[in-house]
Amino acid sequence: MLLAVVAVLAAVVAGRSAAAGAPLHDFVYTETNSAAGNAVSVYGTAADGSLVPQGSVSTGGLGSGAALASQGSVLVRGSQLYAVNAGDNTISAFKLGPDGSLTLEGAPVSSGGTDPISLTARGNLLYVLDARSLTISGFSTGGGGLSPLPGSTRSLSSGAASPEQIGFSPDGRVLVVTEKVSNTIDTFRVGPGGVAGAAQSNPSAGDGPYGFGFDNQGDLLVTDAVTNAVTSYTLGKDGSLSLLDGPVSTNGQAAPCWLVTAGGGRFAYSANTGSGTISGFSVHDGQLTLLDPSGVSATSGSSPFDLAVSRDGHFLYNLASGSNMLVAFRLGSDGTLTPAGTVTSLPASEAGLATG
Repeated sequence: MLLAVVAVLAAVVAGRSAAAGAPLHDFVYTETNSAAGNAVSVYGTAADGSLVPQGSVSTGGLGSGAALASQGSVLVRGSQLYAVNAGDNTISAFKLGPDGSLTLEGAPVSSGGTDPISLTARGNLLYVLDARSLTISGFSTGGGGLSPLPGSTRSLSSGAASPEQIGFSPDGRVLVVTEKVSNTIDTFRVGPGGVAGAAQSNPSAGDGPYGFGFDNQGDLLVTDAVTNAVTSYTLGKDGSLSLLDGPVSTNGQAAPCWLVTAGGGRFAYSANTGSGTISGFSVHDGQLTLLDPSGVSATSGSSPFDLAVSRDGHFLYNLASGSNMLVAFRLGSDGTLTPAGTVTSLPASEAGLATG
């Protein structure tokens, strides 16, 4: 019955895309994270970056009912979309249609721990970060859906507290987990068959390591939410971290938490949750420079959370959780941001942001 309902909803999403008239340029996805029943919200984007609501599709799982305050709870990889269900400790997998439609692939699967908040994928592997159990677990994505990867569950390092994001290094050899309260960054070497090794704990150069991304050299760029800065590191194939630059201040912009890279890794953007702004940085050989000396590349609604860049790299999207808004910006070739549209009245529990 559930699969039938999902199929109908997917058809409705596709139908609304066609009914809108002008062809949609791209799609943006978030999750409602509702405790009464989680769902993925779909937004089409016009050629100018403006957002067109397309409805929502049930994940078949339960949300936590509150903002997750993590990076990567919704993930798009190729023709697949994955979403965490923090309320019942599961993960949902969807087939992603070329028209932006979503089809649930079977029932949600156990995350392998408690309170799944962040996902990362490479090839036919997916890993999840479970915040409350302080673990990571792997899955095979081959053939559609998700299958637990035997022996892949690993504990975070001793003393790790408040993990925020998990991510593969660009070459897929290392997994990274940031831990805000303990000021640590864990790394896990990925071995044969995709199984992660034991956690290696690395001290953070700044306080409150939170969101991260990678530049075009494979350097790790991390927000420091307490220090109000961004720091870059060289990530070795053995999981070691070496400081490259920073902490580089956002010039007083408060609580930079989420981070994405754009322009092939030449630019990085932090969502500054405490000040309602976005700071842009140019990145060259791991060195970070504010695009605007004020630290403000753009203003967003209150409590800006997740960030995502369109597939063609022309637009940046921001989930402004405190204002219940989804905000679009045109991304210039020089890294500048220009407002391109807003969708309002999102649920207060809305979480995650991905494009596809």
